[in-house]
Amino acid sequence: MRSEPVANCTRSRHSVKMEPVADMKDEAKSVKSSARLRADEIKPFRCKNLIAVIENPSDIKNIGTVIRNVNALGVEKVYVVDTRRSLPDDWQELRDQRAVSKTSVSAVKWTFVRRFDSTDDCFDHLETNGFTSIVTSPHVKGKASIFLHEGDYTAHTKLAVWFGSEAVGISDRAVERSAMCVCIPMFGMIESLNLGTSSGIVLYEVAKQRREYQSRYRLRKKRGERATPLPTVLPPK
Repeated sequence: MRSEPVANCTRSRHSVKMEPVADMKDEAKSVKSSARLRADEIKPFRCKNLIAVIENPSDIKNIGTVIRNVNALGVEKVYVVDTRRSLPDDWQELRDQRAVSKTSVSAVKWTFVRRFDSTDDCFDHLETNGFTSIVTSPHVKGKASIFLHEGDYTAHTKLAVWFGSEAVGISDRAVERSAMCVCIPMFGMIESLNLGTSSGIVLYEVAKQRREYQSRYRLRKKRGERATPLPTVLPPK
């Protein structure tokens, strides 16, 4: 007589515990499904063979800001030159750091990032893989220099855009090994922008041009022209 209510009570407790677990699983599946749909949706708009390089950033939060810009604007990868070796070799460790995750608004989870011990190491890797580099600098440093809007950023199939540190800007070595300098026209008493702002402005123009190219041509050197250009922007929701 006493065993039956005890058995019913046990079943009741189990049913109460199982419901939230099932809900959590369904929610996780929904989030994963939404992420996959978004990934498929943006894939045609990603800029292939476009890399943003940050040279010796002095503030880890700025790395997160650049990563956010890179991800939002459809740039393929981020390289970080870290001569002080202050960043971990395992990028997953940095992804778990709150400062980077917060400033990147979790974009770090969806962005390919690689670190290098020196400027030359990064250039060697880029050049071995056929990349041309340009550097951003507000001042001419004995190198061909253009304003941002004057550049053709589709001339090279593989392009790396370098950004210098917040404290000293781009290094002379990076300028020496790059193809040219690019600067943002400025019209105020202050002739500089912070790393997050400058990287956003520059990468927007570069990515826009390269997306327009990809919409018209399937191959480099304006070959394989598409009969109907692909869209260059996602429709608003």
